[in-house]
Amino acid sequence: MQTFRYLSILLTCILSVFRSVNSIASNVKNPPIMWSIWMAESEMQRHPHAYLIDWRTAARWDYTHGLELMAFAKLYQKTGDTRYFNYIKEYVDSLVMDDGTIKTYQQSKYNIDMLNAGKLLFFMYDETGNKKYRLAIDTLVKQLEKHPRTTEGGFWHKKRYTSQMWLDGLYMGAPFYAEYIRRYGRKEQFSDVIKQFQLIEKHLYRPDTQLPVHGWDESKSQKWADPITGQSANHWSRSIGWYAMAMVDVLAQLPDDYPEKAWLSRRFKHLIDRLLHYQNDTGTWYQVTDKGDEAGNYPESSGSSMFTYAIIKGILDNALPAYYLVYAEQSYAGLIDEFIAVDKKTKRISITSACEVAGLGGKPYRDGSYDYYLSENIRDNDPKAVGPFILASLLLGR
Repeated sequence: MQTFRYLSILLTCILSVFRSVNSIASNVKNPPIMWSIWMAESEMQRHPHAYLIDWRTAARWDYTHGLELMAFAKLYQKTGDTRYFNYIKEYVDSLVMDDGTIKTYQQSKYNIDMLNAGKLLFFMYDETGNKKYRLAIDTLVKQLEKHPRTTEGGFWHKKRYTSQMWLDGLYMGAPFYAEYIRRYGRKEQFSDVIKQFQLIEKHLYRPDTQLPVHGWDESKSQKWADPITGQSANHWSRSIGWYAMAMVDVLAQLPDDYPEKAWLSRRFKHLIDRLLHYQNDTGTWYQVTDKGDEAGNYPESSGSSMFTYAIIKGILDNALPAYYLVYAEQSYAGLIDEFIAVDKKTKRISITSACEVAGLGGKPYRDGSYDYYLSENIRDNDPKAVGPFILASLLLGR
């Protein structure tokens, strides 16, 4: 029965890929060889300067730029096209000063989001050897030294979100932290990175779905927090996507002989297995992960792209069995078929149906309800979908 299931999925995948490529190719006379290049070129036309990504009007140190521009960094490494490198460099150099200070960055806010763009600094330092990037890395590491934590040692999402851990925060901080340790630290320091995942696994999983919820309030004082567990009420696909990418990206930084690497790999596989249970027939995932049949829910591109990237990277890094490529192909075909749109006039491609933003608490107050997640704005070419789409495409050689 299991073999039959794999064959059935493989047949569905092949048909889906054929349908996707056929439908897209009918809209353009000369589709490009690689989807990753086509998306990057479309983005550079939409945003001639990288600081304009995410509809910004001025340069700002931000996690969305860190995500999308790391995809451009991987594309540069794949193609050698210096336009992609220069696109990144212009952004980073507009913000990073010679003494390692970073414009618009404020350590005092203790916002874990601000660490994500720090991965660009490793890339720039490797490419140029310019000391300012190394100094800027240290600027961000100083935040981790004093960042407020839960009583068990978990980083708060932000200083103003007291006692809270969000899934998003694991992607924002853990891969940067792990890469810093791999390059400049000591192996025993990885235990602090692993601790962040251990606390998520301990406090954010719901027993009925076996998936993590968006957030956890240790104090249980927030209106969105369950008074007994401290958990938020729902599974938001992008937040789980952040977490899945964090797991697989940190696994890539850990030495093979590090004792907890096997544990993190097992937990990553468990997460992917549970996500596959909620994947819809198109190969994509819904905005609220486990409620695809409920009114108003919709297939969402950023979470779906993140899951796709995580599955592919997990296979390539041996955190998932090779036969999971069937699932990877199915989900990637779903991205193309469901979300990629071609502008016949400009020949640009777009990725559609991305939730603009979602969070918990704040002003106006976000209560974490099902209706809340469906109320947030939906837009095309959100960097939180563009970046993972390019990364997933590159890993597949497309």
